[in-house]
Amino acid sequence: MKNFQEDGNVINWTNGTGAAVTAGTMVKVGSRVGVCAVDIANGATGAVALSGVFNSIPKLSTDVVAVGAVLYWDDTNKRLTLTATSNTLAGFAYAAAGNGVTTVTVCINK
Repeated sequence: MKNFQEDGNVINWTNGTGAAVTAGTMVKVGSRVGVCAVDIANGATGAVALSGVFNSIPKLSTDVVAVGAVLYWDDTNKRLTLTATSNTLAGFAYAAAGNGVTTVTVCINK
């Protein structure tokens, strides 16, 4: 294809959070979310996945998440939640996660 550049599943992201982030950490990328593919020091640039299914992503422990539930990224508290207000659409739950569970498996940006 003449204008094809790449599949767009990974982007180079510059970490401006004020702290290093480790591989597997969800981060806000503009109005989307991604998961760091590598450790990224503050001020450095690294690969962030913009699509796929990721497990062990922090969630609000009191949320009862059903398979297929829409999830939002709470960038202030660095966790997924069922609450849309003031949060960024992240994707949907790929597996259930009940009350008291602190992580969830999520399919992002779908």
